[in-house]
Amino acid sequence: MSFDVLTLECFLAVAETGGFTRAAEKVGRTQSAISQQIAKLEGQLGKTLFIRGKQFTLTPEGEILLGYARQIVKLQHEAFDRFREPDLEGEVRFGLPEDFASVFLSEVLTEFSRLHPRILLNIECDLTLNLFERFKKKEFDLVLVKMSRPEDFPNGMDVWSEALEWIGDAAYFEKEADQAIPLVLSPQPCVYRSRAIQSLEQARRKWRIVFSSHSFAGTIAAVQAGMGVTVLPRNMVPDNLPIIRHKKGIPKLDDTHISLLKHDDQNPAVNSFENFVVERLRH
Repeated sequence: MSFDVLTLECFLAVAETGGFTRAAEKVGRTQSAISQQIAKLEGQLGKTLFIRGKQFTLTPEGEILLGYARQIVKLQHEAFDRFREPDLEGEVRFGLPEDFASVFLSEVLTEFSRLHPRILLNIECDLTLNLFERFKKKEFDLVLVKMSRPEDFPNGMDVWSEALEWIGDAAYFEKEADQAIPLVLSPQPCVYRSRAIQSLEQARRKWRIVFSSHSFAGTIAAVQAGMGVTVLPRNMVPDNLPIIRHKKGIPKLDDTHISLLKHDDQNPAVNSFENFVVERLRH
């Protein structure tokens, strides 16, 4: 018996999204195709991998397979990358927000450097508007930016859209309407900050900034200390912080969008890095 990488990618998509519908969107296949791949895998192993309910959850056997599946799929991607472009060299100047570097890209950047040791990565973190201004001055080859709408950067590649969530103690929203909501947010300009304030003002709720920091780690620490609430994309919320679920009295937040900006397609090293980052982020 051998594992088919496509089947494992479908398994990972279901495990990560909690259902066939979103998994199908993630891997670009139909829902029935995903179902067939999962049935095939369970038949091969003779084990049930998911508990079917409103949302799919892994069985103990599924949890065991999850680790192996991630390693197998990762090695397959590494092998293709290594032999497809073994001789790339040059420099890539890449700018991105600090929170994305902290949560998503540390392993991605390490992996790329290991696959392409002759490419020098020059990475800088900054606020989106600062990144964009420096990108226009050609200080970067690529920048990853957060935005309110895809049309904010019409020439960018829309990598994904993400739901924003209120994070912290829900009790702050349960107080009297004339009491200000304490906010833990990045300084201006920040998409999450503008989303939070706009949402509260539309709901006619008072607010005040109690902690302001460019640092993602600092923001998380302040919320953990109970200083106030913050706003984060759903997939960046640490496991030890609660999401304040939508209910009466909690203003709804609009989605945020992530885009990648690049100057041209003439640099093979930059193109390779772009493809690598986009693939990893979308998975």
